Amino acid sequence: MTRTSPGPTTAEPSAAASSAAVLAALREELGAAVSTDPADLDAARTDKSGWRSAGAPLALVNATTVSEVQTTLRIAARTGTPVIPRGAGTGLAAGGVGSTGEIVLSTLGMNRILEVSEADELAVVEPGLINDALNEALAPRGLWYSPDPASKAISSIGGNIATNAGGLLCAKYGVTRESVLGLTVALADGTLLKTGHRTVKGVTGYDLTALMIGSEGTLGVIVEATLRLRPLPTAPPVTIGAFFPDVRRAAAASAAITAARLRPAAMELMDAVSVRMVDSYLGADIGGVGRAFLLIRFDDGAAADDARIAADIVRAQGGTPEVSTDVATGERLLDYRRAYHPALAAVGRVLIEDVAVPRSALAAMFDEIARIEREHGVRIPTVAHAGDGNLHPNFLLDPGIEEVPESIWRAADELFRSAIALGGTLTGEHGVGLLKSRWLEEELGPQSVGLQRAIKAVFDPAGILNPGRVFDAGLALP
Repeated sequence: MTRTSPGPTTAEPSAAASSAAVLAALREELGAAVSTDPADLDAARTDKSGWRSAGAPLALVNATTVSEVQTTLRIAARTGTPVIPRGAGTGLAAGGVGSTGEIVLSTLGMNRILEVSEADELAVVEPGLINDALNEALAPRGLWYSPDPASKAISSIGGNIATNAGGLLCAKYGVTRESVLGLTVALADGTLLKTGHRTVKGVTGYDLTALMIGSEGTLGVIVEATLRLRPLPTAPPVTIGAFFPDVRRAAAASAAITAARLRPAAMELMDAVSVRMVDSYLGADIGGVGRAFLLIRFDDGAAADDARIAADIVRAQGGTPEVSTDVATGERLLDYRRAYHPALAAVGRVLIEDVAVPRSALAAMFDEIARIEREHGVRIPTVAHAGDGNLHPNFLLDPGIEEVPESIWRAADELFRSAIALGGTLTGEHGVGLLKSRWLEEELGPQSVGLQRAIKAVFDPAGILNPGRVFDAGLALP
């Protein structure tokens, strides 16, 4: 699927700094790190959102050192050229997509683990390190990095930080922000800023680390991160797989589990259409016909007792729970949920969305999704991180459609407004990027947006860092 923009998202470099002059400066100072290969530039025009920019970027810089990042930014600042920071390209809001006149600055080649301190339970890493690669290296030490995005096998730590990524385990362990102690960031003029601490506590001055997390490359380029690690759980996990006659009862059960003061490590919900899609993808018939699925996992010393209480709640809501203390079976249940995104990709035509509501409003949000499906004649299979109220409604497009049609955007518009009306948010973990900036002020209000623009201007006075993303994408609905 391709989503195209109405035109470039930023202006091209000024006449005083022509494209040829910018390229010449990049090549002179960075050499082989600079690519203008059409295939590389074409790949940098899109990400996992499926959105595609109208034109190819000026160049792709494949940075492997902090110095190369700084040099790129200095040239960009000197010539007034926009820079689009990019990691693994797994974003779902088009936040790292390059367009005409822009330099795409990739940090994927900066992928080293610089330090692991078992005594302090921290790691210092470069931004291009893949999430799963870090945990593979930590496992022999009995440690792990807890942020668990669905894309963890392919997404980079820097990209996770830039979007404050969540995932299956964040109901208990928190999103990325809770696991970042400090950052080194290259600012728009190429200077380096160090934020945060190596200590567990640290409240000196403003919390610039928290400000950078989730800023989507609009304030600086992350070149190093100090991460909080956790001991690997030692208690055997207990996993519940439960099927329900409908998704509303499954959502009510998840809210009741939270209200019972239980804290599962993961609580994932799939509506009946999502279950059918995964079954079709796996060549299985696990879900049966018309049933929603709720996955619940406990991983501490009270896991068995908590699982019994949760199973009783599931039954009270009309569900049929199967409780497993077998590790392999529990992993298969988690794999069933994780198969959803490959199942979507197999469909080939999908607009992946991301909203969040208070956990008590989860059932009401599923009601709203069903209403929007009926009234707009669209299909919106939905999965949710039920433990924290984060839903991923996915708009299925008819085969052969390349651009998102007006009818889908109207339905998406209503979906976002429904989430906000229920006390929720436009995005729980994917970020605003290019695709959601239209609704930003509606959620935050003009005063908050104005203050955020002012903060952006302090860090990036010339407006060269990821311009048009978050605040001014210029992507009006049809």
